[in-house]
Amino acid sequence: MKRIVSTVLGPFRFAVRRPITTLFLLVALIGGTVVGLTKKGVDVLPPPYSERLRTHTDDLIARSRKAKTYLVAQYEKYFATHEEAVHHEEHKIVVTSPQARDVTITEGYVCQIHSQRHINVCALDGGYLEEIFVKEGQAVKKGDLMFKIVPVLYQAKLEAEKAEADLAQLEYNNTKMLSDSKVVSQNEVLLLQAKLAKAQAKASLARAELNFTNVRAPFDGIIDRLHEQLGSLIKEGDILTTLSDNSVMWVYFNVPEAQYLDYMAALNQHREDPKLELMLAGDRKFPQVGKIGAIEAKFNNETGNIAFRADFPNPDRLLRHGQTGTVLLSRVSKDVTVIPQRATFEILAKRYVYVVGEDGKAHQREISIQNEMDDIFVVNKGVKAGEKIVLEGIRQVHDGEEVHYEFNPPELVMANLKNRAE
Repeated sequence: MKRIVSTVLGPFRFAVRRPITTLFLLVALIGGTVVGLTKKGVDVLPPPYSERLRTHTDDLIARSRKAKTYLVAQYEKYFATHEEAVHHEEHKIVVTSPQARDVTITEGYVCQIHSQRHINVCALDGGYLEEIFVKEGQAVKKGDLMFKIVPVLYQAKLEAEKAEADLAQLEYNNTKMLSDSKVVSQNEVLLLQAKLAKAQAKASLARAELNFTNVRAPFDGIIDRLHEQLGSLIKEGDILTTLSDNSVMWVYFNVPEAQYLDYMAALNQHREDPKLELMLAGDRKFPQVGKIGAIEAKFNNETGNIAFRADFPNPDRLLRHGQTGTVLLSRVSKDVTVIPQRATFEILAKRYVYVVGEDGKAHQREISIQNEMDDIFVVNKGVKAGEKIVLEGIRQVHDGEEVHYEFNPPELVMANLKNRAE
């Protein structure tokens, strides 16, 4: 019962809550009724007004028909032009062939640059840092004095040992004279000779310990940051600075297993060594060319890579220990099959091409890519030189359908490559 009352009172509630909307609806309803009856010849209004209404109604209908005719004509014209363009585009399919040629394949590896010798310069004994003879970043030669530590105790020890050695020398000399005069036996001389040798050895040891307080450069290199300042109390083993020999730099980079096997195969076949170049920050190429210096003995089980070491001469000392860069390893592959990248398409992480057979039909074929270069793929499986592959218009080609195409020689295509694969 409540639902019936609510249904009946629904229009009334709408009229009460929205009077303006209700008024417009009533006017539109009445106007439509009047126009419809007038169109059928029924005079609802007085004769003068009915005649004017018929005139306006006929004029409105005529204008609507003209607008309809114009819109239909424009619609047909647009789609006719569009269909013509699509039809023309569908026939623009370009075909070429894979090419067999020698290519230079360049692969980049992120690298770490190290000095061939990079050591910590440490104090051999304790004491106060008395003098510093070098500056940070200074180049030193082998044997140059770099640091001097106060040698108070070792100086006193050396003087004491020297005195003992001088005393032993006097005793030996006197005993030798007596022995020559047959006053003492030869055994006395031998005992004092051994005592003299022992005293001299202790003096040499004290002199060596004293020299420990003078820290000298073990090889030519560049001084790094100074870790201790003048007057510091130094303990034995404290690091004073680091010294780098930058004449030759060792550049380490990781190579995947597949590339490692390719390198070893080329090495066993006595092919020419790959060309090694070094790219620094800002795309600056290092002027010197390197060579493979060593390969580590084992693979990294987590990454599947093995570390290579390339040696680069560094005559201008441009490279420094700890730098990073990119090693470019370039090698020439003989008589490999190459195709343009834009002749391929990808489906579920696999690469395909359309091969046009002798029947003129296109067939989808999966390919295996050996190397990727700027605009071409080096293919080791799937297509071979002499076959026809679709280069342009791939989206218009369907597997098993006959295609009408224009053939471009591979030499011309390879000379004008700019676009990558779809």
